[in-house]
Amino acid sequence: MVDDGVLGSERAAAIVQEVLDGIPAGWSWLVPMEGADGAVADFRIAAAGDRVPDIYHRGASRRDSTIATLYPTMVGGPLWQLYLRVLETGEPGELPDFGYAESRSGVVAHSVFGVSVRRVLGGLLVVWHREDEQLRRLAHTELIGNLGWSEYDLHTGRTSWSPGMYRIFARDPADGPLPRLEMAALMLPEDRGLAETAWQTLDSGATSDVTVRFRVGDDVKHLRILSDTAPDGDGRPVKIYAVVQDVTVRVDTRTEIERLSDQLRSREMTAIAEHRLAGQLQNMIQPVPREPFALAGLEVMVGYLPAERAVLVGGDWYHAQTLPDGLVALAVGDVAGHGLDAASGMAHLRFALVAWLSIGLRDPGVLLSHLNRLCLQLGITGTAIIALYDPAGRTLRWARAGHPMPLLSRDGGADEFDRPCGLLLGAAESAEYPVLTPVLRPDDVVLFYTDGLVERRAGDPAAQVLRVRDALAAAGPDLRRVHAALNEPSTFDDTCTLAVRVLP
Repeated sequence: MVDDGVLGSERAAAIVQEVLDGIPAGWSWLVPMEGADGAVADFRIAAAGDRVPDIYHRGASRRDSTIATLYPTMVGGPLWQLYLRVLETGEPGELPDFGYAESRSGVVAHSVFGVSVRRVLGGLLVVWHREDEQLRRLAHTELIGNLGWSEYDLHTGRTSWSPGMYRIFARDPADGPLPRLEMAALMLPEDRGLAETAWQTLDSGATSDVTVRFRVGDDVKHLRILSDTAPDGDGRPVKIYAVVQDVTVRVDTRTEIERLSDQLRSREMTAIAEHRLAGQLQNMIQPVPREPFALAGLEVMVGYLPAERAVLVGGDWYHAQTLPDGLVALAVGDVAGHGLDAASGMAHLRFALVAWLSIGLRDPGVLLSHLNRLCLQLGITGTAIIALYDPAGRTLRWARAGHPMPLLSRDGGADEFDRPCGLLLGAAESAEYPVLTPVLRPDDVVLFYTDGLVERRAGDPAAQVLRVRDALAAAGPDLRRVHAALNEPSTFDDTCTLAVRVLP
């Protein structure tokens, strides 16, 4: 039965509120409400603290509301039964580990409290202690950070572990913490010196911070262990506290980054070595004269510019030679690709051309057909122009295989030669290469070049051709000026130029 001394007046509630307002806890004073049958049907919250709100962030605003209204799931439950029992007997009661479940959005679904209940002034003084928040924070911190903590009592030899430690060592909590000898046996032998260093650091009174490897099952884990000691009144350590973090993923990531960096450095060194070797091979096969030189009836100047950003040299090549019969052989080509493969392909084509010229082949179309078959055999592709100049009649017999058109500078203007057809080398076995035979004049300048001169990542290639044509026209018959005007490397491709001036 409800005590006859219940004080439900506003004055009693005000007194309780004033007395208990200073308590830093979640509390409320409940006044029982009887139903028609005289039994307690509900509890009215006559006073409530404001310093520690409930799970809905409500404090003193709960006053004059009822338990059934604010906390409907509690009605008839274990805490409700405790209220009735304390109200009936007057004996204080407690309900540890009281779980309160809620399905409302914005509220932690499951909360755990310790609840103390006392009969005061005929009502119930209820004090709530949140038991799960610190545990929840600790559990989430351990889970998110791959953390665990350990406490070792130096006097009793007892070890305490947090849940995170059991996760790290893949151990069933029912088995308790690992004994220290078993834990030491899991450490990789080569890391045991680090553990000894940690003990020496703790002996000196400093905090230890080491990362050691443990074999856990089939895995090797990298564990960062931060340790400190708790001394007694005489300064002697009595406990060792340790925070352990599994940093395996971070170490593995750093190791992988370092491995990839080593691979990259190795590849860079290999690329640099290949670049140097390819460059040396290129210079051995076709050295580039720095000054104009004379051939039969011609002044010739060669230019070679490596790409600004390419790691490997390209397959650009040239040939300029006065033949025993007085004709001048002129050729420019470009093997697809970069590096040793391109340099090797360039060497095959250039030496083959020299060999065929040495046995008397003089038809540019036939020579390109031979180069085409050689490219098919080598499995490479490329472009080329071959020309034979006859100084007696100033005629230039030439043919092309997919190569940029040569430019003719004459009387202050410049333009392309007529365009013959001709597939690139290595594209088709039956390719044909028609020969054109223009007649040149004294002081005409013919420019043969590879595509690095006009093909840039930015800009229209056709516009680049116009730029080169205008520069060639402005330079006139002075080959040094021609060379200076065109001495601009491509960003991504090598450039080879072969400029010839017809002598008077």
